[in-house]
Amino acid sequence: MSTANVLSLETVLVQQPGNIASDMDGEKVMLNIQNGKYYNLGEVGGEIWSAIAQPAPVSRIVEIIQQTFDVPAETAERDVLEFVHSLLAEDLIAIDSAS
Repeated sequence: MSTANVLSLETVLVQQPGNIASDMDGEKVMLNIQNGKYYNLGEVGGEIWSAIAQPAPVSRIVEIIQQTFDVPAETAERDVLEFVHSLLAEDLIAIDSAS
């Protein structure tokens, strides 16, 4: 069973260790040490990545994206859930088991 199927606004997410992220021309890029892959998280993805430097519920991440980019709540929620699903699929983030 995929952990991505259990995401809700209350799900607490956190970055996995072993990633080196840097800002480049307003976008965040990252190298995963374990798999050797580079990722361009983009501007919005970079904000999401920064928001989960410490464990954070999806609802808080949605609020940050909504406020930072001045988008409707529904748009922020859809985009955040889609992006964190992809991060989970790549094993770049995890569901915080302490939550």
